[in-house]
Amino acid sequence: MATSDTAARKAELDEQFAALYRAHLRDVYSYAYYRVGDHHDAEDLTEQTFLQAYRHFERATAESDGRPLRPWLIRIAHNLAANLYRDRSRKPQTHIDDTTVITAPHTTEDLVEGRDELSRILAGIQQLPDDRREALIMRFALGMDNREIARALGRSDGATKVLIHRAIRQLEGIVGSTSKGGGR
Repeated sequence: MATSDTAARKAELDEQFAALYRAHLRDVYSYAYYRVGDHHDAEDLTEQTFLQAYRHFERATAESDGRPLRPWLIRIAHNLAANLYRDRSRKPQTHIDDTTVITAPHTTEDLVEGRDELSRILAGIQQLPDDRREALIMRFALGMDNREIARALGRSDGATKVLIHRAIRQLEGIVGSTSKGGGR
């Protein structure tokens, strides 16, 4: 009887994990992509995140006290991305510039200006310190609220609010100086 109880519990956990996976796959991938800037690396980080999450899912569920697990998943992705950067800094590699090619020609001036501004913003985000960059990615790319970001980064709610505010101000300064300083 104990074997069937164990199998039933495992099946229930697997079903819960599958639901977690479906609910947060896009968020984890988006975070990984914004963090590393490469689709292949983002896919690898996403896979590693969910593999690690699966190994610790039962404990995380028990310790969450019913709180959402998205910040926990993003924290795993955060740690894996940090490991990736640390490993790469030990083994420097040259990267081919990953640019997006527009397949359909557009002639409107607004589209060009919008793309230029987006490019400046994305370049500016890359210039931010890691904690500020990650907070902005979580807030604006993933739509996480301050409490979720605080849990993912292991900070207090107040410290997270200040971090996001400072990140936005610093990004405004970077983007403002590149658009005025001959960004074209």
